[in-house]
Amino acid sequence: MAKVLVTGMSGTGKSTVLRRLGLRGYRVVDTDTDQWSHWVTLPDGSPDWVWREDAIGALLAEPDDGGLFVAGCKSNQGRFYPLFDHIVLLSAPADVLMARIAARTDNPYGKQSEERNLILHHLAVVEPLLRATATTEIDTRIPLDETVTHLEHLANARRAPVSK
Repeated sequence: MAKVLVTGMSGTGKSTVLRRLGLRGYRVVDTDTDQWSHWVTLPDGSPDWVWREDAIGALLAEPDDGGLFVAGCKSNQGRFYPLFDHIVLLSAPADVLMARIAARTDNPYGKQSEERNLILHHLAVVEPLLRATATTEIDTRIPLDETVTHLEHLANARRAPVSK
């Protein structure tokens, strides 16, 4: 079975689809924890929350007999794209993202105006970069079960090597 990266901006539904896929028996890893990610200081002095490359490398080197879904959106994730069968961008318009972030109760990120502004900035600047490297894009305005089913189909299909 395939190894699938599920990426996208805050509010697109990465954590929600991961929970649902986990309930369906798939192995899922949300990389927004200290086990998988850590803070680094960039050359310009700004902080960045990036993948722990040793941990992600070890995870992706494991056998994938039951399918693996990894969710995250980190500046260093592109280094691992060759190890995934599918790179899936979850997307939704800004108004949908902002409404979801305002309503969610399981993640405090995006409740502050500075965070919302950063999300909108990332939507304009980062999402096009993710779109250019994704093998599949899913607009998550469709029902959750349809998104999850689409991801399940990908887990059962290996992708032929693609150069991007």
